[in-house]
Amino acid sequence: MTWLITGGAGYIGAHVTRAMADAGEDVVVLDDLTSGRPERLPDDIPLVRGTVLDRELLDRTFADHRVSGVVHLAARKQVGESVEQPLRYYRENVHGLTVLLEAVVAAGMRRFAFSSSAAVYGMPDVDLVTEDTPCLPMNPYGETKLTGEWLVRATGRTHGIATACLRYFNVAGAADPGLADTGVFNIIPMYFDALTRGEAPLIFGDDYPTPDGTCIRDYIHVEDLADAHLVAARRLASREGAGDLTVNIGTGRGVSVRELADLIAEVTGRTDPAPRVVGRRAGDPARVVASAELISKELGWTARHGVREMVESAWEGWCLRHPEARSR
Repeated sequence: MTWLITGGAGYIGAHVTRAMADAGEDVVVLDDLTSGRPERLPDDIPLVRGTVLDRELLDRTFADHRVSGVVHLAARKQVGESVEQPLRYYRENVHGLTVLLEAVVAAGMRRFAFSSSAAVYGMPDVDLVTEDTPCLPMNPYGETKLTGEWLVRATGRTHGIATACLRYFNVAGAADPGLADTGVFNIIPMYFDALTRGEAPLIFGDDYPTPDGTCIRDYIHVEDLADAHLVAARRLASREGAGDLTVNIGTGRGVSVRELADLIAEVTGRTDPAPRVVGRRAGDPARVVASAELISKELGWTARHGVREMVESAWEGWCLRHPEARSR
């Protein structure tokens, strides 16, 4: 079968595309290239430039490439931006998904994997977040992901489509430097950016009820995340009938901001300037760590990479694009 990977030229999407292609799956990528980069894709992977809002393009792509299943990653995904532009997020993330699902139903497809997010949980007050933890998103981005899950599952039940919703936690690292994250929105590249400019990285609050007072998060290597999408897609392909699966993608291990800062200093060799503690950010929960039991049980998947590998590979990718960082 042939899989359409939407957003397949993005940071996460390119890793998913390569993982599936390397495993022998036939794939075609749809990406509007607003944040995706075509050079991330192998030359033999077809790239269709466009958006899931374009129903005519979707119909044509399905027919031209004989698509039989979809892995949907394309979405706006910045929390702060979603607060400032909620209409844009609902249009692209929810309406775009609606258009895509309409095209999937019309084409008679029976396999659909949706890349969701731990943002659906909001601020869970639990040691480990399970799939049964109440979903109480705190921002439009998380709301659009939760609404997307509802749409996917409802469509699957009504039209006999096997579906999977994959709730991933904090993604980091790179399979190789050329695939590294180019944005400066997550903590690891934010620290690299500050160190490159000779500024102190920021720790937002050190008075949380955690062992060292800083927030604790579950970090997942992007290669592991890509592998989880592959095994989920293969699970869908093996199903004879409809059914839905919703799983966390995480390690089950928490790392504090202070621990991560110390590791970044060790990997980069940059201890000066030291991180500077500032006030808490509104809406930051003290601890968000995934339970990874269900995905292990259902798909036989477990994370293979540790946080050091994430930081080391991310640093190599950062230095590829910012050579001055290594010599500073």
